[in-house]
Amino acid sequence: MAAFSRTSKLAKIHAGRTVPHGQAGFTLIELLVVLAILGLLAAVVGPQVLRYLGSSKTQAAAIQSKNIVAALNLYKLDVGGFPNQQEGLQALMKAPAAAPFWNGPYLPDPGALIDPWRNAYHMKAPGDHGEVDVFSLGSDNAPGGSGDAKDVGNW
Repeated sequence: MAAFSRTSKLAKIHAGRTVPHGQAGFTLIELLVVLAILGLLAAVVGPQVLRYLGSSKTQAAAIQSKNIVAALNLYKLDVGGFPNQQEGLQALMKAPAAAPFWNGPYLPDPGALIDPWRNAYHMKAPGDHGEVDVFSLGSDNAPGGSGDAKDVGNW
């Protein structure tokens, strides 16, 4: 019995063979198979994740622009109209001189006026799509575009 316990301390069973203590591990082929599987997963899943992240920024910009329009409607109720182009969306955060009944700030955070691509939202009143348009120019911050670069607004 003592011989058995001594042998069990010095050797381990690894994949059906006895290996000296401290010599157990993975073979090079096992490591290469794991790396190949990880490479395949990255090749298949990576583009899907990037596409998902791009569409989620577009969706977030659409929702945020609608939230800004809701704040603009509250501003309009208090002041009597939308801010002009010179006052812009900053009128939601700081009272313009020509707005005595301003009751804001109408948004909780100045960061709400920044789109997911870290550019400022734009406002047009009267808008092309309604009373007021709030929009982001997309990832390229230029009018037009497609995919991630398309304009996203409250329309």
